[in-house]
Amino acid sequence: MRRCAGALALTVMVVAGCTTGDGTEVGPIDPVAAPASTGSTAPVATWEVGTVVARARDSLVVARTDPADDATTVGEFSNPVASGGALVFRVLTPPDDVSGEWLEVMLPVRPNGTVGWIRTDAVDLSLNPFRIELDTSEHRLDLYENGSLTLSTDIAVGTGDTPTPYGEFYLAELLEPPDPDGVYGPFAFGLSGFSEVLDSFAGGDGVVGIHGTNDPSALGRDVSHGCVRVLNDVIEDLAARVPLGTPVSIRV
Repeated sequence: MRRCAGALALTVMVVAGCTTGDGTEVGPIDPVAAPASTGSTAPVATWEVGTVVARARDSLVVARTDPADDATTVGEFSNPVASGGALVFRVLTPPDDVSGEWLEVMLPVRPNGTVGWIRTDAVDLSLNPFRIELDTSEHRLDLYENGSLTLSTDIAVGTGDTPTPYGEFYLAELLEPPDPDGVYGPFAFGLSGFSEVLDSFAGGDGVVGIHGTNDPSALGRDVSHGCVRVLNDVIEDLAARVPLGTPVSIRV
């Protein structure tokens, strides 16, 4: 039975592509609280441009292959996660069905895209108006709020040998590096996804992240081991207003 403690461990080197160019390890970083999504579950009409986020209530959430207590366990997820942050899931259940006993959610485990069913009474639900779209070939990050584009910015992505994975993910964790002027900038989001070519990276699981940078000249290029780099003022903006659980779509 697999126990999953969250998207990142206590050091940024766990994130794929998040060491310096010479492989230098860059110490522990602390979890920080991301902005809260809006309230509890809302009337169905309000979900047209938003998504549902599930935040764990208790110390352990069990995900199963089907919506039944006797179904096979996919994973057991500790709350808080290893770094101390809250455990969240992106909910895939249609908004008009979230009042049922079970929710289908995206899980922060390998392989990318793994889903499972969790009990509704194990989590608190909220509405999230944000979504992030990443285009690796165009090197662009687009942020939408309530269906409207509010930010479009240049990014750096993975190289041909260590590409940024494509698919559907979510923001699973927000961490604060010890040096805001360092290689990761002031904040780093850990995604629910992992490198498709690195089974491990610098002692971690190869989690893919979005973080700042001390080298703006790298933006618009394929330079990382899979992580996405943005300007420091951009990651500060995202950290200030985008909650965990926000959908992240990555396309080539």
